[in-house]
This record gives sequence, structure tokens and C-alpha cells, in this order.
Amino acid sequence: MTIRSVFTALLLATPAAFSVGNALAEPVAFEHARLIDGTGASAQPDATVVIDNGVILSVGIPAPADARHVDLTGKTLMPALISDHSHVGLVKGTGASRDNYTRANILAAMKQYADYGVLTVTALGLNRSPLFDTLRQEQHEGRNPGADLYGVDQGIGAPDGVPPAAMVKGVGPDQVFRPTTPEEARKDVDQMIAEHTDLVKLWVDDFRNDVPDGKTYPMLPPAIYQAVIDEAHQHDTRVAVHIHDLAVAKAIVAAKADILAHGVRDQPVDHDLIAAMLRQGTWYIATLDLDEANYLYAEQPELLSNPFVLAGMDPALRRQFTDPKWRAETLAKPLTKASHYALSVNQKNLAVLYRAGVKVGFGTDSGAAPTRIPGFAEHRELYLTVQAGLSPVQAISLATGNAAALLHLSDRGVIAPGRRADLLVVDGNADENIAAVDQIDQVWQRGALVSHGPVRSKD
Repeated sequence: MTIRSVFTALLLATPAAFSVGNALAEPVAFEHARLIDGTGASAQPDATVVIDNGVILSVGIPAPADARHVDLTGKTLMPALISDHSHVGLVKGTGASRDNYTRANILAAMKQYADYGVLTVTALGLNRSPLFDTLRQEQHEGRNPGADLYGVDQGIGAPDGVPPAAMVKGVGPDQVFRPTTPEEARKDVDQMIAEHTDLVKLWVDDFRNDVPDGKTYPMLPPAIYQAVIDEAHQHDTRVAVHIHDLAVAKAIVAAKADILAHGVRDQPVDHDLIAAMLRQGTWYIATLDLDEANYLYAEQPELLSNPFVLAGMDPALRRQFTDPKWRAETLAKPLTKASHYALSVNQKNLAVLYRAGVKVGFGTDSGAAPTRIPGFAEHRELYLTVQAGLSPVQAISLATGNAAALLHLSDRGVIAPGRRADLLVVDGNADENIAAVDQIDQVWQRGALVSHGPVRSKD
């Protein structure tokens, strides 16, 4: 019996392991690739990877005789990227509004993520049932083009607090629960559980963002967020928390939250937080791009001539970014100076936490605001992660194997036999230069070639 026949028999015994449309497809052998497998291991030169039936069949052994051969000489083969923190259906053009929460808008974003090689997206709150639940299931089943979709329906914030209605015009109770008592909070969690949420999302922040004399919002009280965390854990569901400051991060970890959904950005992390996170196995998502996106296009207008950036940018947004008045106003905002500081602190904290052994995932908050462009934001996050002091392979491992582990997805994120064939092929040696990840050649989803990158997909 051949390797392929043995593996096919296994797959036929477990049909959930592959998607409809890929069953019994011809095997594909990627040869002469520079392989980054998503585990954090060093890149392997001249590697052979065989996929079949939507999953990885073998790594490092000769291909079956009946395989279709794909020569990847001069290219890097790596797992497709995974976002642990994004948003969908909020942004269109230059604004964010609940009116944008439509099937067409969300599916367009899913396709854009896929073109940029991001094949799993976690939408952390501000979603609306039942549309989100329906689309999430459809993306799991591969019924529409674009990235797979996980996430949180409404999420929980403070009354009149974060996320403020000014951020997403018209955000309502069907997108954010705002309980005033622990009892209400537990009922809100129960509703999210009944809607099969993947996680529970909390916002615990005053949105001051280190801006002098900036507007602040009411903070979710400890009694409320503790009730949310306890109730979610009663249902074996993990809790991701939006934070900004060190003091809040320490309080949230002490309350046994599972995921810090943003980096600590007001001051350096300390030994107490690190020790608590290590003890409890708390995950950390830095979202470096979040703060940089507040000023990036004003400070680096040359990006507006980069086809890789423009491919994901709405024309109306590009017109805004090229407006001299917008640039001048953005550069003069107190938030811009504060965002520079926040990014520098965030990058230093990411490096410290990573080296301490804290579990680090990958996300950008893309899709929450017009400046956080789906797909491109994830590539920018990789660049900023390397700038923070991690190696390209380490940064890629956060966005692949680690990101999958944070989501408890054991079927993807790593190039190994039996894993899902969600793959990204880029020109050059991505382990030596993270900019190579922007040179997308091929995107393979569930074992099928679905894109040649955002630039070529626009041609």
C-alpha cells in the first residue's frame, strides 16, 4: 500500500479533517523550498512538502510518483498567517459604522485577508448575531472564498464606556453588552455561550491612551469583569480582555483572564505580571500595528505608492491619506505623539515577555478602524515584531504556530503531516529578511491555490 493510499484511508475515516471539494484531489509536491514550519525551528533549505486531500501528507520525504510537482527554488514555504485579534464588518471607506455590518462587506474582507495570506481571522467582538454566527459556520465549511472565521459576538463593556459609540457610529446593545450588575453580566455571558461564541471578550480600559487632558471613559468595575470571567470559565470558555495599562493587566490576570488582547503600553511590564502570566499560562497579543496605524500613512506617504499597500486600500481612504490637510492634522494630534510612545513601550514589553517564556499570539486589531487595513496590517505587525527584537522566524512562529495554539486549533499553523494545507509561498528567504513575506507568490487554502497575492489578484 502506498503512502498516499494509507493517508487517504485515514482521511475517509475522518471526513471532518478535510473540506468538500478537496477530497481525492491529486497530490501536490512542493520541491526545493526554503521551509519555515511555524514551530520556531530554523528554516530548512531545499525541502519537499507534499499535500493531498486538503492536508499535508509528508515533509522531507520523496513525493509520490503521481504528484504534481511545484518548483519553489528561490522561494520560502510557510504556514498561512493567523490573526488572533481582528474585527470584521465595521469599516467601509473612511468610516466605521454598524451600518457596514453586512454579509457582502464581511465576505469582501475575508477575501482580502486571504489575498494577503491570512487564512484564519478571529473577530474579537462588535459582531452581530445571527449574521456573524452564520458566516462563521460557512467559512468553517469553506462555502465562500476567503479566510476562515472565528470570534466573539457582542463582547462586554462598561455603560457609556469602551468601546465608545464615537469609535463605531451607532454601535448598539446587539454588538456590546453593558451590564450594570454581576447578575446581568452572567446572563450576558450565558447568551454568548448559547450563540456558540469561541471566546468571551471584555473591554477594561478608560481610553485615555496617555493623551494629556484626553477624554476618558468609565471603566468596567472589578465585580463585573470578575463575574464575567467566572461565568465563562463555568462554561469552559476562555476570556480575552482589551487592556492598555500595566495596572489593569495585573488586575485582569489576577482575576484569571485567559488572554490579554492588547499589549501593555503605558510602562514596562514588571516581574509580578510576568510571574503571574507564567503561572497561569496567560496568553499575550501585542497588536503593535494598532498604535502605529494612527500616524503611519501621515508620516510615510511613500506607502501610498506601494502596490502591496494600495491593493488593500479603499480608494476613498487613499484620497483621505493623500490630503495635505489630513496629514497636517494627523501629525499635530496629541494622539500621534502618544501612539509613538505606546508603540515603543509595547515593542519593548513584547520582547521582554517573549524572552521570559510568556505565551505570545499574534493580532493587529485590523478592521476596527479604517487605518488598520485587513491583511496589510498583519504584514506590518510582522515587521514591527522583528523591529522589536525578535528574529524573522520567531515573528513568523507567533503568526502561525503560536496563533493557532492560542485559538486551540491543532489542525493548522504548522507544516507537519496531518495538518491543514493552509500555506503561503513568498519570494526570497523570509528567515533572513521579514520583508520577503510581502513578496507573495502563492496562497494555498485547504490544499487549493486560491490567490497569487493582493497585487496580482487586482490585475
